[in-house]
Amino acid sequence: MRLQGKRAFITAAGQGIGRAIAEAYVREGAIVTATDLKADLLDGLNATTFALDVTDKAALQKAVTDAAPDILVNCAGVVHAGTITEASDADFDFAFALNVKAQFHSMQAALPGMVERGGGTIVNIASVASSIIAAPGRCVYGASKAAVIGLTKSVAVDYVTRGIRVNCICPGTVDSPSLHDRLRATGDYEGAMKAFTARQPMGRIGTAEEVAALALYLGSDESAFTTGQAHVIDGGWAAA
Repeated sequence: MRLQGKRAFITAAGQGIGRAIAEAYVREGAIVTATDLKADLLDGLNATTFALDVTDKAALQKAVTDAAPDILVNCAGVVHAGTITEASDADFDFAFALNVKAQFHSMQAALPGMVERGGGTIVNIASVASSIIAAPGRCVYGASKAAVIGLTKSVAVDYVTRGIRVNCICPGTVDSPSLHDRLRATGDYEGAMKAFTARQPMGRIGTAEEVAALALYLGSDESAFTTGQAHVIDGGWAAA
């Protein structure tokens, strides 16, 4: 098993990408602490589970410190739609609080223990819609995910000599409950799904399990020479 005995802490593990990562880590022998804003979504996971609001700094940092993870996976995030003139200060503040500051706080809590134990790995979920490419109507979201990439690279550089690796994953459009919520919110679910699929050069959207496979690689010793990278998994969208 690729993660046998490793302690992993995962946020937003109730559904979508976070759930797929938690399940993959459990299968590969990790001792998983899986959290989500909604505790009932964590049912069925062979892991320590509890509700956690990652925007609550004190609660988040206590949970991470108590778990003493060898692997930290930051999955919690939100997608706001709209151009810059359609976005509000509240949208901007919440996107950065959840998508960026929560990762900042969780890494602050995890790093001292990783340093003391002589190593660890951190996997942050960013997005291809960031500093990599622009997606229409994703101004606030793209800015926040670009910040995740910058944060990831900075922490990786600062801890590269301490046995700690920090990488982020930049998915394209992935089949998940949140995607279907966004599609329904357009008022034309079928049309929106066709549009989302059409922009993928492979002609399909990704799966959470495909992203989890990359997260498994980055969490394991197989990626021991990899740090400070933004790993794109988008069906060729950014390459088109």
